[in-house]
Amino acid sequence: MPDLKRLKNLLDEKVRLYNQPSFIIKDPISIPHRFSKKQDIEISGLFAAVLAWGNRTSIINNCSRLMEWMDNAPYEFILQHKDTDLKKFLGFAHRTFNATDLLYFIEFLQYHYSQHKSLEEAFVPAKAYTEDTVEQALIHFHNYFFSIEHPERTKKHISTPARKSACKRLNMYLRWMVRKDNAGVDFGIWKKIKPSQLVCPLDVHVARVAKRLELLENDKSNWSNALQLTYHLHQLNPDDPAVYDYALFGLGMAERF
Repeated sequence: MPDLKRLKNLLDEKVRLYNQPSFIIKDPISIPHRFSKKQDIEISGLFAAVLAWGNRTSIINNCSRLMEWMDNAPYEFILQHKDTDLKKFLGFAHRTFNATDLLYFIEFLQYHYSQHKSLEEAFVPAKAYTEDTVEQALIHFHNYFFSIEHPERTKKHISTPARKSACKRLNMYLRWMVRKDNAGVDFGIWKKIKPSQLVCPLDVHVARVAKRLELLENDKSNWSNALQLTYHLHQLNPDDPAVYDYALFGLGMAERF
């Protein structure tokens, strides 16, 4: 295990460097930052997070196209669109996410928002969330998301700890919705989950950096390592372990650490 004090100093310094508005510009989180209504932020954020793999420019371009097709009012579109409004979505593709997946997402969101005011209820239906980590919230979301008739192929786009996935994109989405500080990057609009319960988003870049820093024994991107990494980050900042996502991501992507 590394020297925690030295590690905390290093990571806190990198958080100061990367957790700031300049980070937003080229990141998928720029998509929900175009909106001010809570539901618009939730919906655009979900698409931005789910599509967040591959080239960041193409992620942002494809998300922008989706938002334009929804008249840059995603909540209103989800609730009020007619079947004819969906024709423009039929040619959509981002990596392996295609029109079939997209149309199901729209259908699920309409189903959910016709009964609930916030997408937070899809993760935490109870009044409060009392688990140590968001593991059960992620499992619930996956099961609920596929509780109505759905295409089998779409299951690969919503991960779950039950399948040992690191759930990188959903953990990133929860970070956006739950974390709140004065830096102006994350939104902090959900209150049932506390920042201390978040699991650090783990992908190949973050896993590689975490292994080099001796926070992980190997660089596998799976749920077990996501929990292990978060456990160590919790020792550095018990109230907000996921804040170090910025530092680890920055070290991996920007600095090729």
